[in-house]
Amino acid sequence: MNTMRTGLLMAALMGLFLAAGYLLGRQQGMFIAFLMAAGMNIFAYWNADKMVLRMHGARQVDRQTAPEFYDLIEELSRQAGLPMPKVYIMDNPQPNAFATGRNPENAAVAATTGLLGLLDRDEIAGVMAHELAHIRHRDTLVMTMTATIAGAISMLATYARFGMMFGGGRDRNNPLGVVGAIAALIVMPLAAVMVQMAISRTREYGADRGGAEISGRPLALASALGKISGAAHRIVNPTAEANPASAPMFIINPLSGMRMDNLFSTHPDPGKRIAELQTIAGEMGDASARSRNAGPWGAAPDHAPGPWG
Repeated sequence: MNTMRTGLLMAALMGLFLAAGYLLGRQQGMFIAFLMAAGMNIFAYWNADKMVLRMHGARQVDRQTAPEFYDLIEELSRQAGLPMPKVYIMDNPQPNAFATGRNPENAAVAATTGLLGLLDRDEIAGVMAHELAHIRHRDTLVMTMTATIAGAISMLATYARFGMMFGGGRDRNNPLGVVGAIAALIVMPLAAVMVQMAISRTREYGADRGGAEISGRPLALASALGKISGAAHRIVNPTAEANPASAPMFIINPLSGMRMDNLFSTHPDPGKRIAELQTIAGEMGDASARSRNAGPWGAAPDHAPGPWG
């Protein structure tokens, strides 16, 4: 069901892009928009993972440089039935993590030093299992494509609005008229963001369930979300703030909300995710409940530093 919904949402996003091209240049503009989308997605398919890792200053680690973390990823990958991904650490105090790559054979997972210092081993396993679930579901490719098309819609709509306002591309036969076309081109980027949000939120719930199944401890993931969601919003991530298009990749929204980020959050509410994981724990008979308590997700509890921070 989630796969069908994601496919429909991606089709809607592509439809918005072609519509923007049509308003810019009718049939010819729509054809050019299609070629642009194809070219940008081909480039993103082969290069997006390298670009985002470089953007966030991620450094690759191995068994010699980060033995505990590397061995944990290897164990979880085996449990998930996935090839071993490349493993990265980002020197960033904000607790967060993401996965990237065009397919399971060319994937990478990355965690911040803030996350490795905040969580215990079970919680880190829950977070990284979530990221491996994204790889198994091929969400990394889906989110790369949606981010590329959404960005292209904004770029094309901006160009078209300026062209129309200053006399270029005015078509008297346009059924919307010049004013209507400009209004449509203002709304389209907003609609693209809304579609991108819907796709991201759908995939996050799926990765939470997949991560719970891979790690076998949904309550550990729930506890991790409770800790990092508040901390992530108190600790600014300058790279994410400068490149908000990468926000949907992270397990928790990395944007602080200093602008209007919270109005268009690409992530489900942490409380709802925690409640869903508690339900999954009941279904799975998670024995790791112990004294775990996700608590109020507006604040991370005081604790000793995590095992690899």
